[in-house]
Amino acid sequence: MKINILKFLIFCAILFNISCENDSEKDLIDITPVTVVTYDNNVKSIIDSNCTSCHTDPPINFAPMPLLTFDQVKEAVDNRGLLDRVSSEDISFLMPSGGPRLPQATIDIILQWNTDGLLEQ
Repeated sequence: MKINILKFLIFCAILFNISCENDSEKDLIDITPVTVVTYDNNVKSIIDSNCTSCHTDPPINFAPMPLLTFDQVKEAVDNRGLLDRVSSEDISFLMPSGGPRLPQATIDIILQWNTDGLLEQ
C-alpha cells in the first residue's frame, strides 16, 4: 500500500512538472496592448464634430472661447470645466449646448485623455 501511494505521488509530481513546462511565455504574461489617448488621434475628431460649430473663431451662440487647437482644448480642460460640461446630466449645463448628451463611450475617451496626461500626439 505504501508503495502505491509513493508511486501515485511521484506520478502526480511528474504530471505537474510536465504541465508547467508546457506553458509558453505568451500564456504567462499579459500582452494586452496599452492604448494612450491623445488629442490628435482620439480627441480632435470629437471636438471638431461636436463643439466647433459654436466654439469657432470668433465663437458664436454665446460660446466663451474657441476650441480649434490643442492648446485651446487643453486650456478648456485645465481651467474652463470642459470635462464637467461634457459629463453633466444637467441639460442646462451640458455641452454640447441643448444636448443631446454625447455617448458615454465618447465622454470616456475625453476623460481618458485627461487621465493619460492631455497628450497632443
